[in-house]
Amino acid sequence: MDRIDAMKVFVAALDEGSLAGASRRLGRSPAAVSRAIAFLEAHVGTALLHRTTRTIKLSEAGERYAAACRRILTDLEEADLLAEGERSAPRGLLTITAPVAAGETLLRPVLDEFIDRYPAVSIRLHMLDRPVSLIDEGMDVALRIAHLPDSTLVAIPVGEVRRVVAASPRYLAKNPRIDEPADLAQHRIISMTHFGLDSWSFPAPNPSGIPQVVQFSPRLIVNSIEAAVSSAVEGRGVTRMFSYHVAEQVKDGLLRIVLRDSEQAPVPVHLLTPHGRLAVPKVRAFVDFAAPRLRKQFVRLQRITDAER
Repeated sequence: MDRIDAMKVFVAALDEGSLAGASRRLGRSPAAVSRAIAFLEAHVGTALLHRTTRTIKLSEAGERYAAACRRILTDLEEADLLAEGERSAPRGLLTITAPVAAGETLLRPVLDEFIDRYPAVSIRLHMLDRPVSLIDEGMDVALRIAHLPDSTLVAIPVGEVRRVVAASPRYLAKNPRIDEPADLAQHRIISMTHFGLDSWSFPAPNPSGIPQVVQFSPRLIVNSIEAAVSSAVEGRGVTRMFSYHVAEQVKDGLLRIVLRDSEQAPVPVHLLTPHGRLAVPKVRAFVDFAAPRLRKQFVRLQRITDAER
């Protein structure tokens, strides 16, 4: 059996979450998929997957082997496409990752337009609220909202967002004023893991000071942006989000941003891709297509949240 082909089956099983899913995606029989996995396990001399009747889970050795397989398959695809020359039309599967909220509200409309423009390209969007290693997890492009460390990844800036504190006008009318971060101690807090479960940090009030940290006991803790925003809109308390999470609610008058003078520095937003992938037609086409559209969206959202100042 061809080892590269078996690696493709292995990675397809991981992407689909089951051997049956890989069978459907690849158009092969379940027995053929099982044989390919067994071939790889015999070759490396250890189990790569723990199987149940419905799901699969990587073994410790399987996690390392899966990362290597993704790198090998990506390099092979890149070599094939580069060999065809720069005139090659974009085609094939494009894998993209983004935070859940950004993927749903900002990136998905761009993807819809892109696949209409490039019918030979298909897209797999992984929406994950965790750091993703593009190389180890076989991703072509990431939308990342963060201050970036030095790396070999190519970063294309597309905008910036702010961390904002927001509450509904109804809540603010019935509760003490929020003029400075310390005032939050008197309020009901809706918190999320991303933005601090029991404390929020704010810049120092003067250049020689130290950052302000406000401690609180949240009344509601959620792990969903949508849930936190909805509760804030309903007047259940004060929450902290990125500005794009609440821009539409601010525009509609459902939320108001407070503590504008105590906001931290804006957080940059980039499209990231491994060095060398920009030479692959589908990746270059997507970056060239998506970057200006995302910049336009972030400018629009910034104007909305700035308009209330």
